[in-house]
Amino acid sequence: MEPPETSLHAYLSYVDAPSAIAWLQALGFVTTARQEREDGHVVHAELRLGDAVLMVASSDDAYTVPPLKGISTGAGVYLATAAVDELYERALRAGGQGVIPPTDTEWGTRRARVLDPEGREWSFGSYRPGGGEG
Repeated sequence: MEPPETSLHAYLSYVDAPSAIAWLQALGFVTTARQEREDGHVVHAELRLGDAVLMVASSDDAYTVPPLKGISTGAGVYLATAAVDELYERALRAGGQGVIPPTDTEWGTRRARVLDPEGREWSFGSYRPGGGEG
């Protein structure tokens, strides 16, 4: 029996969703959908970069973002890309915090890590999970 067609999409809530959307746009994401209330509260937004799609909304409560411990928060978003260095530089220019500068790994791939302006972990890497080429 074939499994049903399935896709995985992340969603993130931000205290300042409009600023988070602007940060993502600085990375190259394009907003494909956005609904907000008159007060600016983002109810739902969708942003795309290549095949990556992320949903963003304004926080409905005071959520806790895991703090950085060493080089990780223990949870994050991984963006598979050949443009590791470029995305890292764009992320820093737009207000992100560098965690791991662009580095070649012992596995033959390239990676970098930043925290976005609200402290969420973003990794950029040439490794493609799920059997893709690295």
